[in-house]
Amino acid sequence: MPIVIQKDLPAFDVLTKENIFVMPTNRALTQDIRPLEIAIVNLMPTKIETETQLLRLLGNTPLQVNITLINTASYKSRHVSENHMSKFYKSFDEVKNNKFDGMIVTGAPVETMNFEDIDYWEELTQIMDYAKKNITTTIYICWGAQAALYHFYGIDKIPLPKKMFGIFPTVALQHNELLTKGLSDVFYIPHSRHTALNEKELYKHPELVVLAKSDEAGASIIKSTDNRNIFITGHVEYDRDTLKNEYFRDLNKGLEIESPKNYFTDNKCEKVNMSWTSTASILFSNWLNYYVYQITPYDIDEINND
Repeated sequence: MPIVIQKDLPAFDVLTKENIFVMPTNRALTQDIRPLEIAIVNLMPTKIETETQLLRLLGNTPLQVNITLINTASYKSRHVSENHMSKFYKSFDEVKNNKFDGMIVTGAPVETMNFEDIDYWEELTQIMDYAKKNITTTIYICWGAQAALYHFYGIDKIPLPKKMFGIFPTVALQHNELLTKGLSDVFYIPHSRHTALNEKELYKHPELVVLAKSDEAGASIIKSTDNRNIFITGHVEYDRDTLKNEYFRDLNKGLEIESPKNYFTDNKCEKVNMSWTSTASILFSNWLNYYVYQITPYDIDEINND
């Protein structure tokens, strides 16, 4: 089944060429089906790239999915046109009276700042609190995961001596967990961050379960025991060249940066081993199936805190 997006969204043509089943909104309206309603709170500066990455994964399942892109009104992105934002995005105020089957909150390049010092922190906390009552389940990615764990559980982040940068082998800790069902014994997740979770604080909360961990990158997939919140500390959604682009961007800025681990396959830093594709596909398919579709009520208005 398709993912339903506007035909003039840049991701539409990209995904169509990749044989991802996308459907324009006008065609979807003629179908007698209850599609899943998924909101994406996109905090990344690379809005269009992030949209395409997430839509690619959400479109790779048998379920029809309607997408609502959300931006923060308290901060305006400087890396994408106002026309793009006004045409394809809604503010939280515009959707706060709606309910969604699922939501995704992306990362953001603000991890070295105190949470409360971020321009849109208050608005983001309102969105996270809203999700507890109006959304069946939410995925928080990278800094988004750090922000949610801090807001809900008081678990702070800690600075790293150097950037966690590369593709890191990860193992599942819960063998009967539906979210990681189908993953290999060892699978791979990209990470790109300057901070990490305070894991001593993380393990003090019995209402949180660590589903997967990396020896080097730490707790990588975490969920709440009520299945309402999933936290992924890396970026499984990244494209083949995302880390490559970040690496050369930092080099061109004169920043001290090491080559991403387990990523390049040649000395020229041109060829990439994309070893996390199946990880991303399985995680998002499992989330949509087991944590959204199988759980969410047919009448979306029945979603509530219970």
